[in-house]
Amino acid sequence: MNFLAHAWLACEGNDDFLYGNLIADGIKGSDLSAWPGSVAAGVRHHRKVDAWVDHHPSVLDAKSRAPQGKRRYAGIALDIVWDHFLAREKANQWEQQQLVARCYRLLTARSAPDRLATMVPYLVEHDWLRSYADFDFTCQAVAGIGRRLTGPNRLAELIPWLHSDYPRLEADFQILWPALSAALSSSGFDASTQR
Repeated sequence: MNFLAHAWLACEGNDDFLYGNLIADGIKGSDLSAWPGSVAAGVRHHRKVDAWVDHHPSVLDAKSRAPQGKRRYAGIALDIVWDHFLAREKANQWEQQQLVARCYRLLTARSAPDRLATMVPYLVEHDWLRSYADFDFTCQAVAGIGRRLTGPNRLAELIPWLHSDYPRLEADFQILWPALSAALSSSGFDASTQR
């Protein structure tokens, strides 16, 4: 659900590649043959990033600090919190404004997969990618996603922890983001190859 981080990591690619990164969470399975090549490459890029992030020591440490009984949901909340730190860090940058406008243009012009179809118009209309800079908004987004899951809203139950652990989560992000950018650059799995 961390649209902004995936957008930044894919912004050097063409629009199809960026779009694939934005909608990847809405696509199930490994058969991507129904999608154009650059969109499929974007989906694969998104999944590679997710796998790398999920195993990074900073993320594992953050998950271990989540309240017991709710740790299996912490990864979803953390994905959104990473977007908060990124949105806050880049809020006044011209590049951020351009990237957000590009994402909204793509998400408005193309239909999202069924799993995201109802959320994407709301995301664009309410300017989530910029609004993530506000931590209260970010926490509302976390709780909102929790309402889409079956059973009790375990994501909403994580919000007190997100507030109390905020300084450590920010420190985790300050390690995670540069390490991820460096890992992608050195791996050759680079968005610029999708121009």
